[in-house]
Amino acid sequence: MKEFDVELESKMQLPHVSIIIPTYNRKSLLTKAIDSVLKQTYTNFELIVVDDGSNDGTYDLLKYYAFKLKTLAQTNKGVSAARNLGIKAAKGQLITFLDSDDLWLPDKLKHQVAFFKHNPTALICQTEEIWIRNGKRVNPKKRHQKPNGMIFEQSLALCLVSPSAVMLRRALLDEVGLFDEALPACEDYDLWLRICWKYPVYLIDEPLIIKHGGHSDQLSRIPELDKYRIISLVKILDSGHLNLDQYEAAVKMLVKKCQIYANGCLKRKKNKDARYYTSLAEKWLKRLPYLKLSSSITAS
Repeated sequence: MKEFDVELESKMQLPHVSIIIPTYNRKSLLTKAIDSVLKQTYTNFELIVVDDGSNDGTYDLLKYYAFKLKTLAQTNKGVSAARNLGIKAAKGQLITFLDSDDLWLPDKLKHQVAFFKHNPTALICQTEEIWIRNGKRVNPKKRHQKPNGMIFEQSLALCLVSPSAVMLRRALLDEVGLFDEALPACEDYDLWLRICWKYPVYLIDEPLIIKHGGHSDQLSRIPELDKYRIISLVKILDSGHLNLDQYEAAVKMLVKKCQIYANGCLKRKKNKDARYYTSLAEKWLKRLPYLKLSSSITAS
């Protein structure tokens, strides 16, 4: 009986939420991100900072917070590998991320933990956010507005889930897998597609994070982002998971992105790449008549 009590007590002491901050050479921004976590009104969490091979003094900064967080370090492998390392070390039932250039408002965790408590079947939710670009507040464009619920078709054009705003149950990652470490960008777009074809992504309609943009090292500033979205679309199409409507919508978006990307390649005199993406678009475009025929046969 005594051993059972000790085991039960140990489980009760585990953090309910695991927070993962990946960082690479952002010492000047990281302090504010960490402090915004430590100021949360909900406190049953662990904070894991993954240093992705920084050489700007990040290590010395993290030593200052030694008793308030767990530091993991790796050679520079990219944000996906950094987040995955944090996930594997996490002990919480709920997983959440914070990019090292973003901030949380004090009640962010409190609202999301309460959401999951009142919605026990929900697997993932995100909050609204405040956008700061080059030091000034801006309003997101209409195409960036966050939907609520089953958002697969809406998410095909661009990423509508923000890593810094999301919280999800660990069991969901056990099911769909972690971030794709082969993708240097759009790794979040890839993961959300693997989730939202099947599960609703709920929205807490309150801005609880401050999302900063405009600095030169943002992944969203990497050229050729659609190249990585095309890879993700092919992956989800090849997964065999999608229903006919989802499949048709994904094919149409893939064809559109291939055509746009091929035209861009032509402008940059990358004719070989242009031919490849034109061929890829043609390959998937040929599947649309079959999809419509298959759909009509199923309906009849």
